[in-house]
Amino acid sequence: MGLTTIFDVKEDVLIVRLSGELDHHEAEGLRKIWKDTMYKNSVKHVILNLESVTFMDSSGLGVVLGRYKEVLQLGGEMVVCSVSPPIERLFEMSGLFKIVRLEKDEHYALFSLGVAS
Repeated sequence: MGLTTIFDVKEDVLIVRLSGELDHHEAEGLRKIWKDTMYKNSVKHVILNLESVTFMDSSGLGVVLGRYKEVLQLGGEMVVCSVSPPIERLFEMSGLFKIVRLEKDEHYALFSLGVAS
């Protein structure tokens, strides 16, 4: 199926909307465009909307973890939202929810970062 990405900036927050499959075939391309988008815009925080992600493997988790570390260096926070039960289970098993906050949807994620949606 592949992966579709939409990047949107609201104030100092980069919203990353993914749909499709985030596997080893898509991970490197996503990593590059996500990183470039972060540095072309003066963002501090990232909201990762996974509402339409149908599959993610460990390479997808690696991309998320790498961007989390970059956000941390900027003094920001990463928030994940709109996660399906299988993807939520993957994040739980990997321990990512110990460092990345989960919110119900984009509205709550933006509100939690102090940005009015």
